[in-house]
Amino acid sequence: MRLVSLLPSATEIVYALGLGDDLVGVTFECDEPATARTSKTVVVGGRDTRGMTPAEIDGYVRTQMAAGGDLYTLHADALAGLEPDLILTQDLCRVCALPSGHVDEALTHLGCRAEVLSLDPYTLEDVLTTFAEVAGAVGVPHRGLDLVAGLRERLARVAAAVAGRARPRVAVVEWVDPPFTAGHWVPDLVTAAGGEPVAARPGKRSVQVSWAELAAPQPEIVLVTPCGYHLDGAIRQAKAVAGRFPGAAVWAIDGDGLVVRPGPRLIDGVEAIAAILHPDAVPAAPPDSVHRVA
Repeated sequence: MRLVSLLPSATEIVYALGLGDDLVGVTFECDEPATARTSKTVVVGGRDTRGMTPAEIDGYVRTQMAAGGDLYTLHADALAGLEPDLILTQDLCRVCALPSGHVDEALTHLGCRAEVLSLDPYTLEDVLTTFAEVAGAVGVPHRGLDLVAGLRERLARVAAAVAGRARPRVAVVEWVDPPFTAGHWVPDLVTAAGGEPVAARPGKRSVQVSWAELAAPQPEIVLVTPCGYHLDGAIRQAKAVAGRFPGAAVWAIDGDGLVVRPGPRLIDGVEAIAAILHPDAVPAAPPDSVHRVA
């Protein structure tokens, strides 16, 4: 089966299922594994925001969406030339990827008969379910079951290690200018790691809040996990906002790698967060995944 992924998390799922050779198209943001966007055809492009500040990115996104514009560009001719059987996309967040409706319109225009599977998880449990959905759609359901079973075993090990321990209050900052609190599956990661998520929206969309709202529950630990950034960018942003949480331990986390993309590496994120919250109970996180700034 010829597969096309229109979001980075789906690309990670495909590779985790051992289906990398079947993947023929990806997005310009697919960087895990690193060879994904160099060895596959890039069918979705977008603006390079690396030189922009978080406030500038937020302003650009708001302007585009208010005008009814798209943040991503589907290279329709390239997509048609790949003759895909299955396209993986989402409707969860217009800021993260092309909505499935745009893909359906393009396929109709091109006369392409590919199936479109939209992956739209809101909780950690939903995320695990999407792995089985992809495996089933490709015809290898056993691979999905095996992948999920292995990830559940890792979650169980963390749960056993932190059982009975005090749960520190944890606030997660998903964006810093303006501030956004944690939503979707992110609070579940904190809970699975042995923490108590505060100022959070488990199972709901992340929303803009004030710094006062984030600080009001007096979090003991603050995790800065900006969407679209790996550890270096997270460190810069965590340092910029650390002063807003006096008395709290402020940590930067590789947001794209461990927290905000709903793929298999979310379990790495649970393990990394557990190492921050309970360093004497679980193994230390890899040095390129987390960094304390205050």
